[in-house]
Amino acid sequence: MLIDVIAGARPNFIKIAPIIEAIENQRKAGTDISYRLVHTGQHYDKKMSGDFFTQINIPAPNVNLEVGSGTQAEQTGKIMLGYEALLMKEPCDLCIVVGDVTSTMACSIAAKKTNNIKVAHVEGGIRSGDWTMPEEINRLVTDSITDYFFTTSQVANNNLIKSGVDQSKIFFVGNTMIDTLYKQMPHFIQPAFWDNYQLHDKAYIIMTLHRPANVDDAGKLKELVQEIINSSNNLPVIFPVHPRTAKILTTTGIIAPNLHLIEPLSYLEFNYMVKHAKAVITDSGGITEEATVMGIPCMTLRDTTERPETCTLGTNELLGTDPRNIAPAFRKLFVGDWKRGEIPPLWDGHTAERIVKNIVQIFGLK
Repeated sequence: MLIDVIAGARPNFIKIAPIIEAIENQRKAGTDISYRLVHTGQHYDKKMSGDFFTQINIPAPNVNLEVGSGTQAEQTGKIMLGYEALLMKEPCDLCIVVGDVTSTMACSIAAKKTNNIKVAHVEGGIRSGDWTMPEEINRLVTDSITDYFFTTSQVANNNLIKSGVDQSKIFFVGNTMIDTLYKQMPHFIQPAFWDNYQLHDKAYIIMTLHRPANVDDAGKLKELVQEIINSSNNLPVIFPVHPRTAKILTTTGIIAPNLHLIEPLSYLEFNYMVKHAKAVITDSGGITEEATVMGIPCMTLRDTTERPETCTLGTNELLGTDPRNIAPAFRKLFVGDWKRGEIPPLWDGHTAERIVKNIVQIFGLK
C-alpha cells in the first residue's frame, strides 16, 4: 500500500513527522505499507520550510511540486495541477492531508478527482465558524470530500457528526503536533540573542502576529503592539516577525526599549522561547496547543478559535482583537491569577501510532 503524505506549509511539517515515523515503524515490522512525501512548496524559504527537515528529522521529500508564492487561487491551482500530474503518472492508495492550509484542500480535491483516491484528514472536524479565514474554507472543503477523519478532540468529533459524517469514519486519536513537541522538547535550542537581551526564565513575553485582521492595517497593528508594550511591566517583549507583518510594521514607527523585533525562529528555538516565557501572546492556533501542553499562559488576539479545548481545558484565553482587552489580561497574569490548565485527552505523544494502526486495520494490511 502506498500512502501519499502531503506537506506544504510550516504547520504541516510539524504534524507529518510523527506520521512518517509511525509508517516506517509499521513497514519495518513487516506490514505492507510505504509512503511518498509530497512537498507542495507552498512555503519555500529556509526558515518557513527547510529548517524543519533537519531539525525534526523529516526525510527529504520524494516529490516537490515547487508551487511558490501567489494568491489563494494561484497556489490552489498550481498545487492541484502538480499533484494531479503526479497521480496520473504514479497513483497512490491513500492521500493523507494534515491541518487546514491551501495544500490540504488542493491535494484533497486532486486526489478525489483523480481515480477517486481515498483521503484521510488529520485534524478533521476543527471549526472556527469564521468564514473570513481562508483556513476555515479549507477545512470545510476538505472535510466535505474526506473518507477518514482523524480528530484531535471530542469537539471536532461533534462538529463532524452534526455535519452528517458517519461515526464509523471518525477516529479520535489526539494531536500529532503534540507528538512532535514531546519528542523534540529535550532538543530545544536557546537562541543566540538570549544573552544579548539579558533574558531570564519566566521573565519575558514572546509574541507572534500574522493574521490579516491584526496586521493588514498599520494603525490597528500599532495599537495592538503599543498596548502589549504598555501592559508588559517592562518585561522584554520578543517578537519574531512574520514576513507579512514585517512590511507593515516598518510603517508604524513603533520603538520601545523592551520591544525586540527578530527574524522568524526555527522550530526548536521558538519552542524554547515558549517553554521559558512568562506568557505567549499570539493569533496562531497551533501555538495555543503547544503553550497548553507546556503549561504557559497564552493570550490569543482573535475573536474565534478552532481549538476551543485550549481555552476550556488549557492555558489559552481568547482576548479578541480589541486592544483594550490586553491590559486586563496582563493584570490577571501579573497578579498570579492565570488558570493552570490541563492537557486535553489523548495529547500524549502517541497520536501518529494510533493513526497508522487504524489505517492498517481499515485497509486490512498484513
